[in-house]
Amino acid sequence: MSDNFQECYTTELGVAYCGDAAQTLAGVCESESVDLIVTSPPFALARPKEYGNHPSSTYVKWFQQFADVFWDILKPTGSLVIDLGGAWEPGAPTKSLYAFELLVSLCRRPTRPYLLAQDIYWHNPARLPSPAQWVTVNRVRLKDAVNTIWWLVKSPDAYADNAQVLRDYSPGMKRLLEKQEYNRGRRPSGHVIREGFTQDRGGAIAPNMLEIANTGNDRAYVAECRAKGLKPHPARFPDEVPRFFIDFLSKPGDLVVDPFAGSNVVGRVAEVAGRRWISVDIDEGYVQGSEARFHDLQRELSDPTGAAA
Repeated sequence: MSDNFQECYTTELGVAYCGDAAQTLAGVCESESVDLIVTSPPFALARPKEYGNHPSSTYVKWFQQFADVFWDILKPTGSLVIDLGGAWEPGAPTKSLYAFELLVSLCRRPTRPYLLAQDIYWHNPARLPSPAQWVTVNRVRLKDAVNTIWWLVKSPDAYADNAQVLRDYSPGMKRLLEKQEYNRGRRPSGHVIREGFTQDRGGAIAPNMLEIANTGNDRAYVAECRAKGLKPHPARFPDEVPRFFIDFLSKPGDLVVDPFAGSNVVGRVAEVAGRRWISVDIDEGYVQGSEARFHDLQRELSDPTGAAA
């Protein structure tokens, strides 16, 4: 075991490490062994955060070291999912282009270039108005409530199954399926509505806009961290976000990795979904605190009512 990383805890399906993500994953993962990497790395924010983040000017260069390792450990059929929040230029009501610069850099690398499978967007309707200076004080910008998620692959034939993430049909579609009455034929757009359109396929195909409120409803995790004198990770995304991609882009028994794990939401979701997982975070306190998510999970599994704290 390298001195640069250490195993902190294990579960039935996974293991959590503390260390640098590139060094750790290069040390513990075999070549082309990972089915899915889903992560929310530190954003390129103008104001430094306690969990560490790089400014826009150096962000792309900083990320390349991880991109190399991700490529090496991903299977040819694997996917890399990167959740990135918007960032603003210091002292100005203009947006940073870092997320797009990162995308272009990853897809235009002279060696080991990624392919953009799809751009996906996460709308958080519960997000507070920000940045406050431009939204609530000067009132010259709109609330920034959408994260960009790049879904990258090594091959166009990467595994995906959108039948695993179907949405409920709209009330109108449910009525259509019930009555089987629809004006078929060519639309002004050129689309042709055929007979199979009114076939019930179990749900609607999910769009590339995910609407998931992040209300921070993980009280058990926060309470256990504080009881141990550990600071909860301040940037936690709801489990519905990684659950969507784990269901969509992997199968039970597959290996899911989060290299910037924070409070290890991805590991917990993977455990529930029957996927093997590896998580890495460079902050030992955050890794120690993240174990609380699995104590909470055991309480849920042992509670016949399904109630969770």
